[in-house]
Amino acid sequence: MKTRAITGLAALAAAALAASVMIRLPIGGVKPDEASAGSSSPLSNEGDPDPTDFSAEELEHLQRRFGVHGPQTQLAQLFTRGVDQLQPLRANTLSRLNRLKPVIQREADRHRINPMLVTAILFDEIQHSKPGEDLPFVVHSGLVETHGPAQLGISELIHQGRLPEKPSPRQIAEARDLLMDPEANVELLAAKLSRLKGELGLDRESILIASRSYVDAKAIATLAYLHNGKLDYPARVLRYMQDPALHGLIYSTIRPAVLPVI
Repeated sequence: MKTRAITGLAALAAAALAASVMIRLPIGGVKPDEASAGSSSPLSNEGDPDPTDFSAEELEHLQRRFGVHGPQTQLAQLFTRGVDQLQPLRANTLSRLNRLKPVIQREADRHRINPMLVTAILFDEIQHSKPGEDLPFVVHSGLVETHGPAQLGISELIHQGRLPEKPSPRQIAEARDLLMDPEANVELLAAKLSRLKGELGLDRESILIASRSYVDAKAIATLAYLHNGKLDYPARVLRYMQDPALHGLIYSTIRPAVLPVI
């Protein structure tokens, strides 16, 4: 792995964020044994910095370029942790993700994105979505700005060149319908992560694997931060990426039972 004139982990982390620096990451698919639940987390490797720790300079750079902001309030964080403990809700979220598994795998492969990153973001957004916000009349009322499993807004369609800078009311209505389509929403999420990789100066053809290196983990944390805009979001995403149930959902295969020969 090569960077331009980089010495020390601090400089390495800064380079992962700077738009003017290209980090060349090895190309390769994600295998269960490379990113399994049993692998050590980049957050816990002794001697490694925390990839979800952003310096003041990094935060200023990201806020200036992307408009991201600080963490949720403590009350909101407490509510989020409480929601994660609700087993029926978790089971429902996993069921929805299971139905999206084929499109997650397809779009992650097409856009060269770690499928566990896509899955972790979807898990968080579905798990913490507000009741009723996916109803058509709520969506088209304009009361909520983000839609679908990945909670994407119309602005993302503009960023990707799928809408003009100033869309007409009809185009906005059609865009909202598109965002509410689960499969289209997942494809847009993968495309968004690919777009952000390019804007950060990362190799868009390289799949990031958090367990492989601190640089990859830092890049994943940055992508998660830019997706959601909340400073406490990257730690949740990295944790979900190691969730055994989510790993099983993405990497497991169902084989037909072999009937015994009598």
